[in-house]
Amino acid sequence: MANTRSAEKSIRQTRTRTRRNRVKKSRIRSLRKEALAALSSGDAAAAQKAYDKFASVADKAAKTKTLHKNTASRLKSRMAARLAAASKKK
Repeated sequence: MANTRSAEKSIRQTRTRTRRNRVKKSRIRSLRKEALAALSSGDAAAAQKAYDKFASVADKAAKTKTLHKNTASRLKSRMAARLAAASKKK
């Protein structure tokens, strides 16, 4: 339990930031799943579009420190490699 006004404010700020970060991370997971689904469907154009959207959101999350920059980079790199492999097969 907070004893001071500043501690109460800190709790409010943490709660707000946690909600905001949770939404961003959920969005990243959803877009990642959409991109993987587009890849597995075999539609290269849809997969590229889904990857672009995913990469943009991941970069924005890294910029605001919701995700570590290396984590965002790793996720994008793995997705790009899958996209390249899928387009090479055809």
